[in-house]
Amino acid sequence: MAQQPLDQSDLRLIAALQCDGRLTTERAARVLGLNARVVHRRLAALLGSGTVRVIAVPPHGSGSTAMLLRIRVLRGKLDTITAALAARPDIPFIDMSAGGDEITAVLLADGPRSRLVFRQLPATKAITSVSAQTVLHVYADATDWRLDALTEAERTGLTPAPPTSGPPAELGPLDRDLADALLDDARVTAAALAARTGHPESTVRRHLGSLLRDRALVTQVIVDPRRLGLHVDANLYLQVPPAHLDAAGRALAAHPAVHGVLALTGPANLSAAVWLRDLEDLHSFITRDLASLSITSVDTVLVGHAVKRPGRIPVGN
Repeated sequence: MAQQPLDQSDLRLIAALQCDGRLTTERAARVLGLNARVVHRRLAALLGSGTVRVIAVPPHGSGSTAMLLRIRVLRGKLDTITAALAARPDIPFIDMSAGGDEITAVLLADGPRSRLVFRQLPATKAITSVSAQTVLHVYADATDWRLDALTEAERTGLTPAPPTSGPPAELGPLDRDLADALLDDARVTAAALAARTGHPESTVRRHLGSLLRDRALVTQVIVDPRRLGLHVDANLYLQVPPAHLDAAGRALAAHPAVHGVLALTGPANLSAAVWLRDLEDLHSFITRDLASLSITSVDTVLVGHAVKRPGRIPVGN
């Protein structure tokens, strides 16, 4: 049985958590103009039921070289191939197409010549073709996506001030302990983190504040988009003239329907991941929103099953 969409009050609280994953009840109530008891009860229900999770992850642009894979598979072999890919720790993202013949995956590769891409996948008889495009620039990922449920003033009031210093320093042993402890739940209290890591609470509180303030870690809200009324999940592969690529990437990153934008090598030099209410909204997005961005070609792939995405339990069809 399909779960009902969340109501507007819950959507506003989820959007508030997207601004600050460790947002307090008191601050949420003050900025949103809600009763603090109501906010406490609703947040407890959303988080306690698992409907919403808040995790902490490194900011995009850090870590290994990323490659976007599009893998064509013989019908009847899709489940076997996706299961094998999902078991790999260097593949954090896997989508299965609604048509049942294509897998989209993100590979965190050690270098431009990945053994998986150049040897293992081509040697698999169930795979008919592999396209591997290196990610040149991340305009936006899931940590940047914001549910369109707040006013600009509310979003500004809930979002922590940006860091004033340069890139965060390399994490020390304590910072790495905290980062590991926050992977599955970014709202763990400082006291619980101190107990879990064995460090003094005052030290934990200080380092945790620095990690989040300097954006060495960023919070991400995990929620099934269908509970938000967004039933269409699609990946779009776009061709954009080089002179217009950056402007198109930035414009898409700011669009409320877009939860990921990557500049890529290859003929489809920009990809966008979107969540929309229905197919009519997808049609409108393609024919209206994309039409003004100098895009010359659009390849649209509907997602039938989100097999693996960071921090989220996969959902079925």
